[in-house]
Amino acid sequence: MINVVCPNCLQTNRIPKKDSYSKANCGKCKHSLLDTKPRDVDHEAFLKHIANNDIPVVVDFWAQWCGPCRMMAPSFEAAAAKLPLKARFLKVNTEENQITPSGFGIRGIPTVILFKDGKEVDRISGAMPEEQLLAWVQRHL
Repeated sequence: MINVVCPNCLQTNRIPKKDSYSKANCGKCKHSLLDTKPRDVDHEAFLKHIANNDIPVVVDFWAQWCGPCRMMAPSFEAAAAKLPLKARFLKVNTEENQITPSGFGIRGIPTVILFKDGKEVDRISGAMPEEQLLAWVQRHL
């Protein structure tokens, strides 16, 4: 069994660990846990995902004014779509949420950090194409 935080209501769900899933819904809001769309999160939601997910959490620290961040957004979304319930992809807007990035020493954006078991495992700064991002995440699965 693994714990997975619902991206919709933030409820932690305990589900069977499988190689692939055809259906997995949140026990509280009934939203699909297979939804791979990266979610913009605030500090509280970020902490909940990091602390309660048994799957890796991949966080893109970005800002609306950042050209490379906007260029990488489709790659980040495409990589997320290929890893349902293998990793959770989140986005933290550094302009709207300055508490979270300051705690991780973010010096430039985009910066992508991968968390596993509540701890930072790896990080990459700069925009990446989908293939590079996907290969980087898969090394940590």
